Amino acid sequence: MAQVGIWIVWALSLLLSTVFMSIYIRKVHKSEGIIAVYVIYLALSQILALKIVKIGIWEPPAGVLTFPFLFQLTDTMNEHFGQKETHKMVFIAFITQILMVMFIYFANELPAGDSWWISPDAWLAIFQQQTAIVAASWITFLLTNNLDAVIFTWVKKLTKGKYLWVRSIFSDVPMLMLDSAIFITLGFGLFQGLWFLVWELIVAQTITKWIFGVMDTPFIYLDRWIVNSSKLSRFFGEHSSVN
Repeated sequence: MAQVGIWIVWALSLLLSTVFMSIYIRKVHKSEGIIAVYVIYLALSQILALKIVKIGIWEPPAGVLTFPFLFQLTDTMNEHFGQKETHKMVFIAFITQILMVMFIYFANELPAGDSWWISPDAWLAIFQQQTAIVAASWITFLLTNNLDAVIFTWVKKLTKGKYLWVRSIFSDVPMLMLDSAIFITLGFGLFQGLWFLVWELIVAQTITKWIFGVMDTPFIYLDRWIVNSSKLSRFFGEHSSVN
């Protein structure tokens, strides 16, 4: 029963973020709401990646639960504001990650106070930054999220703006696989020499990301309905023309 509650919370978090962004876009016609949620999810993915979880027969880092959201957000930004704004969002998020790593480093290096009740070793076991993992994460993020924006735009033009699910899935599915392949190969294989783990981790991460990536597709339709539906005009007081 507890497991069911966990997944309800997961779905609720995606629902809340989607509704928030959609209402913000409809009322304000600006992209700051998407960028804010995107930055939060990216930061969470870096922190959650420190814990290995069990999902079915797979044991991926917990960060995989947020990565499908990140690709959904790039699709949402691209859908409403275009490829250029999507690349801008990725760059802004990347800068925030550099700042996050810097401040975690500062906190790690400062001596612990005498009244602090947590073991410094326990703190470092969680927040010690591994150069290999950070470097692999940054390289992968910049490549796959920008490439996702390019593919999404290409498929949208190819289908003449129809079939939202097609451009969402055909941009996200290969990028989620590429994201796992590059990150694991660099972070665990090339940078650390743990080649015996590479294939197993790639498979576990990719399948988990695919499952959650497909599950969040309906929320993209919910976003478009909230932003563009004339049936909500009375509720919002006006009809948004955002495309």
